[in-house]
Amino acid sequence: MTFRPDSTPSLVSPSISDCQQVAPLKLGIMASGNGSNFDVVAQAIQDGQLNAQIQVLIYNNPSAKAAVRAANRGVEAVLLNHRNYKIREELDEKIVQTLRHYDVEWVILAGWMRLLTSVFIDAFPEKIINIHPSLLPSFKGIHAVEQALASGVKITGCTAHIACLEMDSGPILMQAAVPVLPDDTAETLHARIQIQEHRILPLAIALAASSSKNTLSLTSLT
Repeated sequence: MTFRPDSTPSLVSPSISDCQQVAPLKLGIMASGNGSNFDVVAQAIQDGQLNAQIQVLIYNNPSAKAAVRAANRGVEAVLLNHRNYKIREELDEKIVQTLRHYDVEWVILAGWMRLLTSVFIDAFPEKIINIHPSLLPSFKGIHAVEQALASGVKITGCTAHIACLEMDSGPILMQAAVPVLPDDTAETLHARIQIQEHRILPLAIALAASSSKNTLSLTSLT
Protein backbone atom coordinates (compact mmCIF):
# COMPACT_ATOMS: atom_id res chain seq x y z
CA MET A 1 0.00 0.00 0.00
CA THR A 2 1.17 3.54 -0.63
CA PHE A 3 0.81 6.42 1.80
CA ARG A 4 0.41 9.95 0.51
CA PRO A 5 3.22 12.42 1.21
CA ASP A 6 2.75 14.53 4.33
CA SER A 7 4.41 17.94 4.43
CA THR A 8 3.79 18.51 8.14
CA PRO A 9 7.14 19.40 9.79
CA SER A 10 8.13 16.69 12.25
CA LEU A 11 10.54 13.85 12.81
CA VAL A 12 8.96 10.44 12.29
CA SER A 13 10.95 7.23 12.56
CA PRO A 14 11.05 4.85 10.83
CA SER A 15 10.03 6.41 7.53
CA ILE A 16 8.15 3.99 5.30
CA SER A 17 6.63 4.51 1.87
CA ASP A 18 5.17 1.11 1.11
CA CYS A 19 4.15 -2.00 3.05
CA GLN A 20 3.32 -5.10 1.07
CA GLN A 21 0.13 -6.70 2.28
CA VAL A 22 -2.32 -8.84 0.31
CA ALA A 23 -5.34 -9.55 2.51
CA PRO A 24 -7.07 -6.74 4.44
CA LEU A 25 -6.25 -6.68 8.15
CA LYS A 26 -9.19 -7.42 10.43
CA LEU A 27 -9.01 -4.79 13.17
CA GLY A 28 -10.69 -4.50 16.52
CA ILE A 29 -10.36 -0.99 17.97
CA MET A 30 -10.69 -0.21 21.67
CA ALA A 31 -11.27 3.29 23.01
CA SER A 32 -12.34 4.98 26.23
CA GLY A 33 -12.92 8.57 25.19
CA ASN A 34 -13.16 10.90 22.22
CA GLY A 35 -12.19 8.34 19.60
CA SER A 36 -10.16 10.62 17.33
CA ASN A 37 -7.61 7.85 16.70
CA PHE A 38 -10.47 5.53 15.75
CA ASP A 39 -11.57 8.12 13.19
CA VAL A 40 -8.05 8.44 11.79
CA VAL A 41 -7.74 4.69 11.22
CA ALA A 42 -11.21 4.54 9.66
CA GLN A 43 -10.38 7.46 7.37
CA ALA A 44 -7.07 5.90 6.31
CA ILE A 45 -9.00 2.78 5.33
CA GLN A 46 -11.61 4.80 3.46
CA ASP A 47 -8.89 6.73 1.61
CA GLY A 48 -7.14 3.53 0.55
CA GLN A 49 -4.07 4.30 2.64
CA LEU A 50 -4.50 1.30 4.93
CA ASN A 51 -5.57 -2.11 3.66
CA ALA A 52 -7.81 -3.10 6.54
CA GLN A 53 -11.36 -3.27 7.82
CA ILE A 54 -12.67 -2.44 11.28
CA GLN A 55 -14.62 -5.40 12.59
CA VAL A 56 -15.78 -3.79 15.83
CA LEU A 57 -15.19 -0.94 18.27
CA ILE A 58 -15.14 -1.85 21.96
CA TYR A 59 -15.56 0.99 24.46
CA ASN A 60 -15.74 0.92 28.26
CA ASN A 61 -17.13 4.37 29.02
CA PRO A 62 -20.88 4.77 28.31
CA SER A 63 -20.37 8.44 27.42
CA ALA A 64 -17.41 7.84 25.09
CA LYS A 65 -17.71 9.83 21.88
CA ALA A 66 -15.89 7.01 20.12
CA ALA A 67 -19.21 5.13 19.97
CA VAL A 68 -20.81 8.04 18.10
CA ARG A 69 -17.91 8.11 15.65
CA ALA A 70 -18.33 4.38 15.06
CA ALA A 71 -22.07 4.77 14.43
CA ASN A 72 -21.39 7.57 11.95
CA ARG A 73 -19.10 5.24 10.01
CA GLY A 74 -21.35 2.20 10.17
CA VAL A 75 -19.02 0.28 12.49
CA GLU A 76 -20.62 -1.88 15.17
CA ALA A 77 -19.77 -0.71 18.70
CA VAL A 78 -19.94 -2.83 21.84
CA LEU A 79 -20.03 -1.32 25.34
CA LEU A 80 -18.17 -3.34 27.96
CA ASN A 81 -18.36 -1.13 31.04
CA HIS A 82 -15.44 -1.98 33.32
CA ARG A 83 -17.56 -0.98 36.34
CA ASN A 84 -19.67 -4.10 35.80
CA TYR A 85 -16.76 -6.47 36.38
CA LYS A 86 -15.30 -7.29 39.78
CA ILE A 87 -11.76 -7.98 38.55
CA ARG A 88 -9.78 -6.98 35.49
CA GLU A 89 -9.47 -10.58 34.31
CA GLU A 90 -13.25 -10.89 34.00
CA LEU A 91 -13.42 -7.81 31.82
CA ASP A 92 -10.53 -9.00 29.66
CA GLU A 93 -12.14 -12.41 29.22
CA LYS A 94 -15.28 -10.72 27.90
CA ILE A 95 -13.23 -8.46 25.63
CA VAL A 96 -11.38 -11.45 24.18
CA GLN A 97 -14.67 -13.29 23.60
CA THR A 98 -16.08 -10.24 21.82
CA LEU A 99 -13.03 -9.72 19.63
CA ARG A 100 -13.01 -13.38 18.63
CA HIS A 101 -16.74 -13.24 17.87
CA TYR A 102 -15.99 -10.48 15.36
CA ASP A 103 -13.05 -12.43 13.88
CA VAL A 104 -10.49 -9.79 14.90
CA GLU A 105 -6.81 -10.40 14.02
CA TRP A 106 -5.16 -7.20 15.28
CA VAL A 107 -6.24 -5.14 18.29
CA ILE A 108 -5.68 -1.37 18.27
CA LEU A 109 -5.68 0.44 21.63
CA ALA A 110 -6.76 3.90 20.51
CA GLY A 111 -6.99 5.68 23.83
CA TRP A 112 -7.94 2.63 25.92
CA MET A 113 -7.48 3.76 29.53
CA ARG A 114 -7.40 0.38 31.26
CA LEU A 115 -4.45 -1.83 32.19
CA LEU A 116 -4.29 -5.15 30.35
CA THR A 117 -3.99 -8.52 32.04
CA SER A 118 -2.32 -11.69 30.81
CA VAL A 119 -5.77 -12.94 29.78
CA PHE A 120 -5.83 -10.31 27.05
CA ILE A 121 -2.14 -10.25 26.16
CA ASP A 122 -1.92 -14.04 25.79
CA ALA A 123 -4.99 -14.13 23.56
CA PHE A 124 -3.42 -11.84 20.94
CA PRO A 125 0.35 -12.28 21.31
CA GLU A 126 2.31 -9.52 19.51
CA LYS A 127 -0.86 -8.35 17.77
CA ILE A 128 -1.97 -5.58 20.13
CA ILE A 129 -0.89 -2.06 19.11
CA ASN A 130 -0.94 0.87 21.52
CA ILE A 131 -0.45 4.58 20.89
CA HIS A 132 1.06 6.61 23.76
CA PRO A 133 1.70 10.39 24.00
CA SER A 134 5.42 10.31 24.81
CA LEU A 135 8.70 9.09 23.38
CA LEU A 136 8.77 5.82 25.28
CA PRO A 137 10.36 4.59 27.43
CA SER A 138 10.11 8.10 28.89
CA PHE A 139 6.92 9.18 30.69
CA LYS A 140 4.92 5.98 30.94
CA GLY A 141 1.43 5.84 32.38
CA ILE A 142 -1.20 8.55 32.69
CA HIS A 143 -0.51 12.29 32.43
CA ALA A 144 2.45 11.67 30.10
CA VAL A 145 2.21 15.18 28.65
CA GLU A 146 2.19 16.75 32.11
CA GLN A 147 5.15 14.57 33.06
CA ALA A 148 7.09 15.86 30.05
CA LEU A 149 6.35 19.49 30.92
CA ALA A 150 7.30 18.99 34.56
CA SER A 151 10.62 17.36 33.61
CA GLY A 152 11.73 20.28 31.47
CA VAL A 153 12.47 18.21 28.35
CA LYS A 154 12.69 20.15 25.09
CA ILE A 155 11.44 17.33 22.87
CA THR A 156 8.67 14.83 23.47
CA GLY A 157 6.28 13.10 21.09
CA CYS A 158 4.35 9.88 20.67
CA THR A 159 5.02 6.19 20.27
CA ALA A 160 3.16 3.36 18.56
CA HIS A 161 4.25 0.03 19.98
CA ILE A 162 3.29 -3.59 20.45
CA ALA A 163 1.65 -3.90 23.87
CA CYS A 164 2.89 -6.36 26.47
CA LEU A 165 1.99 -7.07 30.09
CA GLU A 166 4.15 -4.25 31.48
CA MET A 167 2.43 -0.89 31.10
CA ASP A 168 3.52 1.16 28.08
CA SER A 169 6.26 -1.31 27.19
CA GLY A 170 6.93 -3.64 24.29
CA PRO A 171 8.56 -3.41 20.85
CA ILE A 172 8.51 0.06 19.32
CA LEU A 173 6.92 0.34 15.88
CA MET A 174 7.14 4.05 15.17
CA GLN A 175 7.77 7.34 16.94
CA ALA A 176 7.24 11.00 16.14
CA ALA A 177 9.13 13.80 17.89
CA VAL A 178 7.39 17.03 18.91
CA PRO A 179 9.22 20.11 20.25
CA VAL A 180 8.19 21.52 23.63
CA LEU A 181 7.70 25.28 23.24
CA PRO A 182 8.47 27.76 26.03
CA ASP A 183 4.83 28.79 26.45
CA ASP A 184 3.33 25.32 26.13
CA THR A 185 0.55 24.16 28.42
CA ALA A 186 -0.56 20.57 28.75
CA GLU A 187 -3.43 21.36 26.39
CA THR A 188 -1.37 22.99 23.63
CA LEU A 189 1.38 20.38 23.77
CA HIS A 190 -1.07 17.50 23.79
CA ALA A 191 -2.86 18.95 20.77
CA ARG A 192 0.37 18.98 18.75
CA ILE A 193 1.31 15.49 19.92
CA GLN A 194 -2.11 14.23 18.90
CA ILE A 195 -1.57 15.50 15.35
CA GLN A 196 1.45 13.20 15.15
CA GLU A 197 -0.44 10.31 16.78
CA HIS A 198 -2.94 10.59 13.96
CA ARG A 199 -0.11 10.62 11.47
CA ILE A 200 1.78 7.55 12.65
CA LEU A 201 -0.94 5.19 13.87
CA PRO A 202 -2.16 3.97 10.43
CA LEU A 203 1.47 3.69 9.32
CA ALA A 204 2.39 1.71 12.42
CA ILE A 205 -0.50 -0.71 11.87
CA ALA A 206 0.68 -1.41 8.32
CA LEU A 207 4.28 -1.69 9.47
CA ALA A 208 3.38 -4.14 12.24
CA ALA A 209 1.47 -6.38 9.85
CA SER A 210 4.32 -6.29 7.36
CA SER A 211 6.92 -6.91 10.05
CA SER A 212 4.91 -9.81 11.46
CA LYS A 213 4.85 -11.56 8.11
CA ASN A 214 8.50 -10.90 7.38
CA THR A 215 9.72 -11.48 10.97
CA LEU A 216 11.55 -8.15 11.05
CA SER A 217 13.22 -7.29 14.37
CA LEU A 218 11.75 -4.34 16.26
CA THR A 219 13.30 -2.06 18.85
CA SER A 220 12.21 -2.92 22.39
CA LEU A 221 11.21 -0.36 25.01
CA THR A 222 12.73 -2.41 27.82
